[in-house]
Amino acid sequence: MASAEGFPDRLIRARGGEELLLGLRNLYILPTRFGWLWLLSCAVLYLLGINGGSNGPLLLGFLATGLFLICLHLTQFNLQGLRLRCGEPVGGFCGESLRYPLTLISSVNRFSVHLQVRGAPGSTVVSVRAGEQQASVSWTPTERGEGKPGRLRIWSTAPMGLFYCWSVWEPSVPQLVYPPRISGPVAVVGAGEKSLGPALGGERANGSEDWSELRPHRIEEGLARLAWKQLARSGGRYSKRFEDPQPRHGLLAPHPEVPWERALAHLSARIAQLGPGAESFGLCLPGESLPMGSGRAHRDRCLRALALARP
Repeated sequence: MASAEGFPDRLIRARGGEELLLGLRNLYILPTRFGWLWLLSCAVLYLLGINGGSNGPLLLGFLATGLFLICLHLTQFNLQGLRLRCGEPVGGFCGESLRYPLTLISSVNRFSVHLQVRGAPGSTVVSVRAGEQQASVSWTPTERGEGKPGRLRIWSTAPMGLFYCWSVWEPSVPQLVYPPRISGPVAVVGAGEKSLGPALGGERANGSEDWSELRPHRIEEGLARLAWKQLARSGGRYSKRFEDPQPRHGLLAPHPEVPWERALAHLSARIAQLGPGAESFGLCLPGESLPMGSGRAHRDRCLRALALARP
């Protein structure tokens, strides 16, 4: 690992904006650990040649020093002239790893270019070809809304690993961050209802009238499933047999007994679950209401509303 990776970024003024062109004003370079060892070896060769009166070590020292200086320019040229541009970020959920898109534009081929967001566990390594090329970096947001990945480090040690050349940049295009997906109760305004009622999901009450057929009653089933109307009419004891649970349709809303952010997280999990299917649902938030709909586009509109919601 290069010694310059620990260099404090707070001493470097990061450039912001939708685009960055790497050049002499925003590139920094230092020897790597291997580079310092190489330089130390050159000094040892000089001392051996001078003290021993031999031209062999002196010649090797001159050659090694010349190669060291050539790599200084080659490593910087590997990044100089590279243009980075923000892409169009796709929304994602808070607390999960998101991909932030970038466009790399270069007139020449470049080797082993690393892209890493500060705090991310690893870097993205790209071999840039001449022309335009798409890349992305990973980051993990900690709160919902319009988030930015923060400080991005671009670095390379090619071609020989003797120097560490880097720059820092803060992309300005925000990425939409939805509330985290946490299962829990939400409120539902069903068809024909005038007030919000809490709902946990697709459960059906055992005593409801939404059943598919009757079957002979067994004692272990209790009285909740007993068909009382049939008992009153014919005297026969039958139990209601319910269909498989189905999601409740209606306008989803934050549960009134759950804290605001937690309620939005419950809605986020419910909408993410319903969105890919054919279920129809809507969303009711303070100051905003999305009508009933289905499909991925409708799901994304609802998640966007959750990301930007205010109590």
